[in-house]
Amino acid sequence: MISKAKRISANPPLTLALSFAILILLGGLLLSTPYVTVKGNSVGLINGLFTAASALCVTGLTVVPTASVWNTWGHLIIITFIQIGGLGIMTLATMIPIILSKKIGLTSRQILKEELNFESYSGVIALLKYVFLISFTVEALGAIILAIQFVPDFGFKKGLWYSVFHSISAYCNAGFDILGDSIVPYKNNLPVNIAVILLVVIGGLGFQVIVELLSKRDLRNLSVHSKLVLTMTGILIIVGTGLFWILEKGNTLVGQNIFGQGIQSLFQSVITRTAGFYSIDSTKLLDETAVLFIILMFIGGSPGSTAGGLKTTTFGVLFYSTIATIRGDDVVIYKKEIPKFTILKSLSLVTLSIFLVVGLSFILTIFEPFSFLNILFEVTSAYGTVGLTRGITSDLSSLGKMMITITMYLGRIGPLTFAYAIGKKSNKSKLKYPKANITVG
Repeated sequence: MISKAKRISANPPLTLALSFAILILLGGLLLSTPYVTVKGNSVGLINGLFTAASALCVTGLTVVPTASVWNTWGHLIIITFIQIGGLGIMTLATMIPIILSKKIGLTSRQILKEELNFESYSGVIALLKYVFLISFTVEALGAIILAIQFVPDFGFKKGLWYSVFHSISAYCNAGFDILGDSIVPYKNNLPVNIAVILLVVIGGLGFQVIVELLSKRDLRNLSVHSKLVLTMTGILIIVGTGLFWILEKGNTLVGQNIFGQGIQSLFQSVITRTAGFYSIDSTKLLDETAVLFIILMFIGGSPGSTAGGLKTTTFGVLFYSTIATIRGDDVVIYKKEIPKFTILKSLSLVTLSIFLVVGLSFILTIFEPFSFLNILFEVTSAYGTVGLTRGITSDLSSLGKMMITITMYLGRIGPLTFAYAIGKKSNKSKLKYPKANITVG
């Protein structure tokens, strides 16, 4: 038993994968009890597991209405799981030793390095301290801004609770709401929209990028990683906003003035990448807009953040690699050559992600009575830990709900991390084989 525990702790990806699985099971058991619902009736184990996975994996997909089904205890469990999932299980578990000034062992550092997507062991604890400070400060500021609107609308106690809940949910890129209809009632409210947008963007940039932005006075001194994250994030937000407005100005944006159309287009562009709030009815989107959302959801946020998806840097590396291949050059980003291993890792991640999303969508199409586009939208949303849906989540069969639960789990820990967790590592062979010449393309 002890030897098994040592083998698990010596495998950081396996430790992370098991930690998330155990917590999802625990949360599912808690949320399936009748004590956490308004009517005192159990929602069932499958629905409980689905909700726990959605909260811990900061997704936001729901099989029952969050606002009306769960009572205060249920909401507390959900928001606690969102905070744990957003910051990371090991990140929060290491908080107590840091507060008590205890030494963090090598094994814990290895797991933290994996969870935070940090490149080296040195500096990981310093980064962790910044994670706590930045996260709680940003969530507090977000709650204050939201309270300016929510407290007058709902009273001090309820308005403050709503502000805290939605600030944490937005920063952790979860998308859960207890308003009842996301921010649709506030779709033209500038403070609420800006607060949620900023919380989502900051949460989705990655802790390493935020620390660099705060510590470096000259943006030219940022690392290539941070520059690529900021560049890709900006491009995706601008392109997403423009395309959404072009596609939907004659559909869901009809009747809105130019300000309303602009703020809702920006909101959906930001949110679609990983957060799951909504200001328009996703079931009324044009099919071409749904395809745009699928692309944005698949790319997702940035490494080491509260966001999911393929990640902006992975997409950026592949984009630059494609351009370099066409030109016959080395892959260079911001005057730095990208290692071959990074490119191969990006290709592996894209391949695994495509197989996962398309494969699960194909299987669900066989068993579920929905169009392939709606199912692909749902699966991509689950994989990217986004939380948007075209209205099919609650109508999925038990098998469908379990498959989406697994998809959210794999999307949060990452398909490569899961592959590393279950794969057996072998010593690299010293044998050298002759190179093969294969024609591709």
